[in-house]
Amino acid sequence: MKKILLLLSILTVYQTGTTQIITIKGEESREPLEFATLYSPEPEAFATTNVRGQADISAFAGAKTIEVRLIGYETRALSYAELEKAGFGLFLSPSSISLDEVVVSATKWEQGARQTPARVTTISAREIALQNPQTAADLLGSSGQVFIQKSQQGGGSPMIRGFATNRLLIAVDGVRMNTAIFRSGNLQNVISLDPFATERTEVLFGPGSVIYGSDAIGGVMSFFTLAPHLSAGEKPLVKGKAAARYATANEEFSAHADASVGWEKWALVSSISHNRYGDLRMGSHGPEDYLRPEYVQRIEGEDRVLKNDDPLVQQPSGYAQTNLLQKVRFRPNEDWDFAYAFHYSATTDYDRYDRLLRYRNGLPRSAEWYYGPQVWMMNHLSISHRAGLSIYDQLRINLAHQFFEESRIDRDFNDAERRRRREKVNAWSANFEFSKSLGSRHQLLYGLEAVFNDVNSTGTNEDIRTGETGPGPARYPQSTWESYAAYATYQFQATGQLLLQAGVRHSLFALDAEFDTTFYPFPFTEAGLSDGALTGSLGLVFSPTPEWQLSANVSTGFRAPNVDDVGKVFDSEPGSVVVPNPELDAEYACNAEAGVARLFGKAVKVDLTGFYTILDDALVRRSFTLNGQDSIVYDGELSQVQAVQNAARATVWGIQAGLEARLPAGFGFSARFNYQNGEEEVDDGTTSPLRHAAPWFGIARLKYSKSRLRLELNGLFNGAVPYEEMPQEERSKDYLYAADENGNPYAPAWYTLNFRAMYQATDHFSVTAGLENITDQRYRPYSSGLAGAGRNLVLAVRGSF
Repeated sequence: MKKILLLLSILTVYQTGTTQIITIKGEESREPLEFATLYSPEPEAFATTNVRGQADISAFAGAKTIEVRLIGYETRALSYAELEKAGFGLFLSPSSISLDEVVVSATKWEQGARQTPARVTTISAREIALQNPQTAADLLGSSGQVFIQKSQQGGGSPMIRGFATNRLLIAVDGVRMNTAIFRSGNLQNVISLDPFATERTEVLFGPGSVIYGSDAIGGVMSFFTLAPHLSAGEKPLVKGKAAARYATANEEFSAHADASVGWEKWALVSSISHNRYGDLRMGSHGPEDYLRPEYVQRIEGEDRVLKNDDPLVQQPSGYAQTNLLQKVRFRPNEDWDFAYAFHYSATTDYDRYDRLLRYRNGLPRSAEWYYGPQVWMMNHLSISHRAGLSIYDQLRINLAHQFFEESRIDRDFNDAERRRRREKVNAWSANFEFSKSLGSRHQLLYGLEAVFNDVNSTGTNEDIRTGETGPGPARYPQSTWESYAAYATYQFQATGQLLLQAGVRHSLFALDAEFDTTFYPFPFTEAGLSDGALTGSLGLVFSPTPEWQLSANVSTGFRAPNVDDVGKVFDSEPGSVVVPNPELDAEYACNAEAGVARLFGKAVKVDLTGFYTILDDALVRRSFTLNGQDSIVYDGELSQVQAVQNAARATVWGIQAGLEARLPAGFGFSARFNYQNGEEEVDDGTTSPLRHAAPWFGIARLKYSKSRLRLELNGLFNGAVPYEEMPQEERSKDYLYAADENGNPYAPAWYTLNFRAMYQATDHFSVTAGLENITDQRYRPYSSGLAGAGRNLVLAVRGSF
């Protein structure tokens, strides 16, 4: 301990050079610009401006090229000498349209989009403020490039390129959020993140397993939360903001506040948000199948079916959520940077709305089906070091502990037994990431990763008449899951127009589980698996002129079997029960994609990406036997036995297209379109449409921006899924869908028309208003149990200091 304290004391005193501050302002507004990024490939350095538009660029000394970028402004490229000659002051002019953008998620290091063969999209804090998403799932959906499924209002399961749930990866400030109990069914963990405390979100499309490991098959969603900013001078940097929002469709009320203070070496930021959502009202025009004519309530010890006074109100669907964030940063000198972050999120109970729509013998199947509080907590220590060492120029260390708690509570109609299944996961992770420039044209990015999950699962059964509680079957065995990996990415700037990139990763993973045979006679009491996975990528970016960008990428991804795959016992659908299967291997994906982007002058940009993915040894639910029996009694019902098995091959292909145009007089237009089509093998060897391949969808926006006013009129659109194209697994869920003329379930096409306005009344106060689903459409996104909001007036105010 004494040695550590001595080291910190030395680092605090030691300075490698004098501090040099740059100030960046808008050319028209002459106001400081926050979040402008500065990047230099040699010496390799990165900085972000604070609220005063200032950044310390001492590390850039001698750089021949420093790229300065900010969304909405023209990119500038200058040398350190040119900045010095200008007195370290720089003005950025409002942007036309560009192919340049700084992204992080592709390699975990700040790089330009022209250095990234894979497709990455960014959602900025400025865009978040205008769109006013209620949850992080809505934030992703606002991009028009991620499809969101919702089983309940406290939900939001992203679908990307035909994959979803545990075939997508969530990262928070560079830390893996996926755990060993992320399931193949729809997930809602992303709602634990707070849009108010999110500075930027990036979505990496396609396999990201070289950098992120298991689960990163369809894509990676990276969230970057509020960061503490140091003062660029002796005067402390103090800032903060508060926001309040109200929405009519679910009588939402949300409030947020954050504050930060920065000195030259120390900085901190604190954030708190609270959201309260009432029952969600659907639209007036659409399929009557979605209406909620009745609901269940227990009165005087008896379950009763009551008439819903307003069938448009999806009762019960309301809940509340609280998010906390605290970060502390210490930079003793320009070479070392330490940051500690504490994240906390907790919901109230929230009903699994889609399960409440099921009927049996003319009566609701469930009297209760809800999730207990979803809790997520993370302690995260990050350490950064810059040094011209032989093995690295930059080092980043991320050490994290996360705690997850979730539970499921259900009770059948007129049944006295309430079943509760609770899971707790402690997840530890360590990442060591290195960056090394090998001359002016070669870059090596490499790292080591260790992940360990401890899963605790319990079950209880309660007699609601007597209050007596006894043990019940747990959802999972008591388990541990671990993974260790080494990975590297090599970039070669072959010419000024051509970049080549190659990556490789080797992962080792292991799982140990202990099964309780008290309730089910499993033919085993413990199970273990241990294996490895080798993945790689090869890509290029070719920019023959500044107006063109061509890219191609071939990559592989994998998903290691987790505790949810190996050891879960649950009812997947009425009459079926999934049982453990310890004989599993990893599933692998191979993806090929090509993209083209073209600028026409400085006013129009068109981009198109095509992809094709093959998933081998897919982990899917198939018929199974337990002790020679193909059916067992589960929760009082005779159910067909199923298990997750490496039993399928799936393919998915599609396109992603975009158009962006800058029009005269402050107007602009943009559009995104996504089409994906996939199929997977089923039990009898035939194929069925891929369950998580969403119908075609997209968004078109007409924008206006002038001085302090921003306006946007947009249309969200979504294709239909007729019964003939419905995945086999979805056909049995008729309670989720509308009925066609033959009485078969299908998902109708739908659209919403939405208007938003934001007015910056003063430098420190803004008002935002929106009218969503103007035509009051009644729609339910594919595979969702919850219908979308009807006509919805959203009002928000923001203040800052």
